[in-house]
Amino acid sequence: MKGNKAVKIVLLALLGALGVAVAVLVSYLSREWNRTTYFDKTTINGFDVSERKPEDVLHILTDAYSAPKITLTEGGKEEGTWTLSQLGYTVDQSKLLAGLQDALKKQRASIPILLDGIMNGNEFTLDIPFSSDEGKISSVVTAASLKDPRVENANAELVYDEGTKTYSIKPEVQGTQLDDGDIQKLVKTEAEKLVTSAKPAGDVSVEIPSDLYKKPDVLSTDETLNLQMNTYNAYDQAVITYDFGTQKEVLDWNTIKDWVFFQDGQGMLSEEKIRAYVTSLAAKYNTIYYTRTFTTTGGQQITFTDSENNYGYLVDEDGEYQQLLSDIQNNTAVEREPVYSYKGVGRDGTNDLLEYVEINITQQHLWFYKNGQLVVESNVVTGNVSKKQETQTGIFPIAYKQSPATLIPSNETNGTPVQYWMPFYDGQGLHDASWRTAFGGNIYQTNGSHGCVNLPPAVAATIYDNIDTGTPVILYK
Repeated sequence: MKGNKAVKIVLLALLGALGVAVAVLVSYLSREWNRTTYFDKTTINGFDVSERKPEDVLHILTDAYSAPKITLTEGGKEEGTWTLSQLGYTVDQSKLLAGLQDALKKQRASIPILLDGIMNGNEFTLDIPFSSDEGKISSVVTAASLKDPRVENANAELVYDEGTKTYSIKPEVQGTQLDDGDIQKLVKTEAEKLVTSAKPAGDVSVEIPSDLYKKPDVLSTDETLNLQMNTYNAYDQAVITYDFGTQKEVLDWNTIKDWVFFQDGQGMLSEEKIRAYVTSLAAKYNTIYYTRTFTTTGGQQITFTDSENNYGYLVDEDGEYQQLLSDIQNNTAVEREPVYSYKGVGRDGTNDLLEYVEINITQQHLWFYKNGQLVVESNVVTGNVSKKQETQTGIFPIAYKQSPATLIPSNETNGTPVQYWMPFYDGQGLHDASWRTAFGGNIYQTNGSHGCVNLPPAVAATIYDNIDTGTPVILYK
């Protein structure tokens, strides 16, 4: 009996101890179930959060994931550094706290999980939620905000060497200009990598890639620029010096350049502009068939109309156009006269009366000048007024010279022999009149010639020996 009683006492003691143990265990598990911190040995995204509350871990993770900086470099040199916050990226703490609290709940998802967590801890991985403000990156990341000022591009361009008279292409210069949008995209790409990383990353350095720089608008390989260079070099050494006696007109690249144009991938010379130049040259230096004012030996101003002025120079505009085009295409220097349709015997610029015969019909007097010097002067007899055979007034060139010659008037059959014949207009001319014993005065009124200018033989000989074919004869009243 005593033995049974002892057993009972032991059993009761054990049951009591067991009850106490169960009560203690239940109390412990209840406390752990309701705890507000993470179990010992628990990690979140690699961080030891043992015995820490979600609010504490919130700050740890926020600081860790917000810490990286992005540095933009150029040639290895820092140009700008920004935190995620400066770029508009901030941790969404309300969402992150909700995630941390959810992880805390998962510690007690079941008794087995609770017990395992108590003994071994837990390992959680959370996505760190970020919010972004697009406006911030646009305002802080700009080319103007970089430490070094931007170097502007320089386009490739044609340069002219006065020494060699040739064009070449000066290569473009690649600057460091950047488009704000391009560098913002570059920085944003790196920022997105950081805010989506599972684990906190370190600072990031990113080099500005060479292809991000703005390119010059015109490169040395530009087809249009090369066409321009080759075309210019084909014409730029052409120099045409026009001789107008002692006066010169020089046409060179300064003018010709404006005549070059480009069409359908070819460089060409403007026919319209070349012809316009030739026309302007003709207008400046043509002297025949223009109204002309002549100062007589006596100082009188005589005006000849364009129809009366039959002497001088006339540029052949079509011929000159063809010659000028050829000269330019040959790309060399040439000195010459213009191509003329009519040509006088000498000129000094627009003055083409360096040699001429002047006849005052009213005074019945003649002067012959050559190289600005008076060679001879004399009284003369001109066309018979009473028979309406007057000598024609105007300016005419000597058509030719003949010695001797026989003159046959149109209404006669017998000719008159002369030693010196110098015709200038429709059968009229200068010649000796050996049959006359007097010249000048009013002889011409009733006993004049058939229209020719009769000269004393010695005067006719002097003129004949010194005059050139084409010399103008100027006749006026």
